Amino acid sequence: MGKTIAWFRRFSWKDALVSALPMALLVVLGVWAALHFIDPAPPRQVVIATGAEDSEYLDFAHSYAKLLAEDGVELDVQSSGGALDNIKRLRDPDDAARIAFLQDGLYDTDASHASDSDVDLVSLGAVSYEPIWIFYRDRHTQTRLSALRGKRIAIGPQGSGTQVLALRLLHASGVDAGNSRFVTAERTQAQQMLQSGEVDAAFFIGAPESKLVRALVEAPGIRAMGLDQAEAMARQFPYLHHLVLPHGAWNLQANVPGHDLHLLATTTTVVVTQNLHPALVSLLMKALQKTHAKPDLLNAPKAFPAPKDTDFSLSKDAARFYQSGPPFLQRYLPFWLATLVDRAALALLPLLAILVPVLRTAPALYGWRIRRRIYRWYGELKYLEIQVLSEHPSESREALLHQLDQIEHKVTHAVIPLAFSEHAYMLKEHIDLVRRKMQTEPSA
Repeated sequence: MGKTIAWFRRFSWKDALVSALPMALLVVLGVWAALHFIDPAPPRQVVIATGAEDSEYLDFAHSYAKLLAEDGVELDVQSSGGALDNIKRLRDPDDAARIAFLQDGLYDTDASHASDSDVDLVSLGAVSYEPIWIFYRDRHTQTRLSALRGKRIAIGPQGSGTQVLALRLLHASGVDAGNSRFVTAERTQAQQMLQSGEVDAAFFIGAPESKLVRALVEAPGIRAMGLDQAEAMARQFPYLHHLVLPHGAWNLQANVPGHDLHLLATTTTVVVTQNLHPALVSLLMKALQKTHAKPDLLNAPKAFPAPKDTDFSLSKDAARFYQSGPPFLQRYLPFWLATLVDRAALALLPLLAILVPVLRTAPALYGWRIRRRIYRWYGELKYLEIQVLSEHPSESREALLHQLDQIEHKVTHAVIPLAFSEHAYMLKEHIDLVRRKMQTEPSA
């Protein structure tokens, strides 16, 4: 009795493995294809284009690089010729740059803030205010750009955001190349020219804390222009902001500046290529948040980064970060482990279409293999029955009985799962039926 129960409880591991192997290979192939083609792993190195080597962007980028390095991602910081050069690099498929700094207002934007040619770039948001500084040489205080008519004016490097904005503001104030002399010069060169008297005024874009701005504030004979029309100009140019630097902001004891400075400011935006890996976007957003959340002379704590004032559409991944913070897995797992788990979860979605038929097919294939073995024995049994009923059997009665005993022996010792025991019992009954026919049928 014990042996019979053990016989019925046997499980054919060989048949199970043979049945499951094709399915397992199909699943593995599906996982591999999903991980490599549906959502590839993020790169371990990415390039950011900053701007001039003496700009604040370089400091921002180095801060990002340090934070990204903690998660095993190398940020290659590269200087550039300015904002327009940055855009050119981002759109060049042969250029390695995938991230760059821009100033708002460099383009003739419509209400949608993005032209058809800009769809390949997306924004991660604004990261700081960038005041437009107008330093000039004059014994009298000037508060309007129209006072620069007829002067020699350094308008920034060729292709820079400084030059684009300077020309727009000057033109709106009636100052142009026909009544004044415009000089194209790098930041440091323009600073030297202003201090030496080679130009009468110069435009710069930078934070109040920057070394260049502080150096010019302290330089004898140089003044920073406060614009009494700043609010009107900000309304005319919606991408600009009217900010006030209060008197004493640079030096309380010496009360520098000696009066409130009304400034125009653009915002610095971090722009990336649309195909930048979503995991890297999330990592960058964390770096932006840690770098720019501190207050400064012009903004309150946690004012930046912010999803505002951009010439480009906001990245969908950045929008989710602003709304709900870092992805769930990145909050609790190391970056690369979180990325692996996230990719695996994403890969499972298309695999569900494979797993459902696989889970249904594997048991059917297993059952087919068991039944095929039983049917093969039935085929052998049918042959013996035909020989018994034949008038001229090919073998002797003893040889046929011996073959019948071999079939019964194979059935008795075969691994037959309990679910298929009915087939085995029926086969044994049919073996007995053929045996009785052999014993009762007269010999040929």
